Amino acid sequence: MDDDDKVMDEGASEELALMAQETIDSQINAATVDESPLRGQRVLELYNQGVILNARDCFHAALVLLYGDKLAHYELAWSLARQAALMGEERSWTVQAMAWDRWLLTSGKAQRFGTQIIKQRGRWSLGPVDPRTTDYERAFYGVPPLFVQEQRAQQLQNQEDKGS
Repeated sequence: MDDDDKVMDEGASEELALMAQETIDSQINAATVDESPLRGQRVLELYNQGVILNARDCFHAALVLLYGDKLAHYELAWSLARQAALMGEERSWTVQAMAWDRWLLTSGKAQRFGTQIIKQRGRWSLGPVDPRTTDYERAFYGVPPLFVQEQRAQQLQNQEDKGS
């Protein structure tokens, strides 16, 4: 690797970290303009350039793609999160579970871990969750037990009911 490649990698790392933080911020502050599609497109460009190489970059790229809008985004998010986790990035296990659940829900299947809160028939819930997945498996991926996820969905519904 020559010096130009190293500078490009460092620039990509900084850019990915910034995009991941912007993604988190946009989820917290729903009043901001969501630029997730632009960030997702940029991550795909960096991925195709082959500059997403280390665990931290894979984690940040996966986090951005988690908020994409296509099955391919969730699939790549899962793959990048898995790669990051195998390289030692502990936070990636949960992103991997979330990407898997998003992919399943978007495919019309029950989610595995119960990480996604969705609106069905005007109510917030987890929607269908595969009952074969245990809380032990959830814990392995850093996901809270199913009853905690269900409580979160209920809290969201209660907040919405109070606002009506």
